[in-house]
Amino acid sequence: MKPLKNLPVLFNLVVLATASYGFPNDERYIAAMQKNIEAIYQAKTIDEFQASVNAFERIAGAETNKWEPLYYAAFGNLMMCVQEEDGSKKDQYIDNAMSMIEKGKLISPEESELFALEGFALMMRVTVDPSSRGPRFAALAVQAYERALKLNPENPRAWALLAQMQYGTAEFFGSSTAEACGSLQQAISWFETFKSENPLAPQWGRSMADRLKEKCK
Repeated sequence: MKPLKNLPVLFNLVVLATASYGFPNDERYIAAMQKNIEAIYQAKTIDEFQASVNAFERIAGAETNKWEPLYYAAFGNLMMCVQEEDGSKKDQYIDNAMSMIEKGKLISPEESELFALEGFALMMRVTVDPSSRGPRFAALAVQAYERALKLNPENPRAWALLAQMQYGTAEFFGSSTAEACGSLQQAISWFETFKSENPLAPQWGRSMADRLKEKCK
């Protein structure tokens, strides 16, 4: 029966070994993600964005319990959509982004950033054909932004994207932009103080808010 006396010690060693093995994995994951996040923020062409998307998709395939690589793969697709002129290609990029976002929501269903990005994707749907898509997809985009803000009222990207949608809608109908500019002020305020415990949290959107600020003077 002597070997049984050693079981607690062996168990503790196994736990310690497992914990020490997992941490370097997280370190490698974070390092790989930060490298590719920097690359996607610096990308300027569709080819550069696609290279980053491919990298994030590979990471997502290896890290199946992480929402961040799916988020950034979706973000990259939307950046390609912004640059694309062909409507059918724009829709394909949006389809790809929505697929990634949905997968991310399965992993982290209460993540505000995923809903903010979903709103962005729906807003891009409108730009493909505003006259036929505006009423449906604009409303869905606003719902996504509101959901993002319910989950995190301090999310500056959700506020900035909501402001952009509100401003575009007001311009289209020739109505007051006061509501949009109010949302924008919230965005700018939260960009000033935004902090996250997640080292991979999105950091984009401030320049978009600053551009809209010029119209809200």
